[in-house]
Amino acid sequence: MAEKKTTGKTVTHNITHVESTTNSKEELLAVTKKNATPYRIAAVILWILGLVCEVFAILFFTIKIDWSVLYEEPGYTIAWIAALVLDLIFVVIGSILWKKANHMDPASKKNPTKFWIQNNLGIIIAAIAFIPFIIFALTDKNASKKNKTIAAIAAAVALVIGILFGIDWNPVSQEEMLENAGLDNKVYWTASGTVYHAFVDCGHLHNSTDLFDGSTTAAIENGKTRMCKSCEKRLEKEQQSPTVSKVAEDQSVESAQ
Repeated sequence: MAEKKTTGKTVTHNITHVESTTNSKEELLAVTKKNATPYRIAAVILWILGLVCEVFAILFFTIKIDWSVLYEEPGYTIAWIAALVLDLIFVVIGSILWKKANHMDPASKKNPTKFWIQNNLGIIIAAIAFIPFIIFALTDKNASKKNKTIAAIAAAVALVIGILFGIDWNPVSQEEMLENAGLDNKVYWTASGTVYHAFVDCGHLHNSTDLFDGSTTAAIENGKTRMCKSCEKRLEKEQQSPTVSKVAEDQSVESAQ
């Protein structure tokens, strides 16, 4: 049990200790792969559904499906817009799950091509999910200029959103994960997210009451493969100025006396 004082209140953390179960790098990598596999499978399924929706959006826009209700406005317009929206939803959720899997089981930088593709697959899928529709819409001889413009803009907006969600702004490498696994320092984490914290009083944990603690290896086994950025900066600051920290500590002791 640990207490953290915040502005005007004290938060009590219920901390559960977790022991590591792996003894080698190979065992740890097997665990991280197992943890990430369900997320990768779900991401691929969602991406496939998104591409299916794109095909339907193209068929609806070009009126290739023989559904009489879609031959007139607003029927066929509503149909391709709905298909495009579903396409975007599937692509975005798939990208979020894929990035989570990458953080749980990151690629190695020893293979730059694989590392780049694995961390940018969401962007590639977004391009595949919307660019063909834009091409078909702009080259459709039966569509009016107005409808072509609307379709191209709608798909372009969806493409940008898909790309933004597909970008991994903080990619993790396998080497970085394994290097952190060699640390024996106690760290803290919550059930959600993919980061662990070096300090129980980290600001990102201020609303968390149920925490887990253990070694970095235990954290990685539970899907937390990198340290919180705030904790990283705090550690770097403390390591760069140990003398300043010691002087401040001594002054605090003297003031208390």
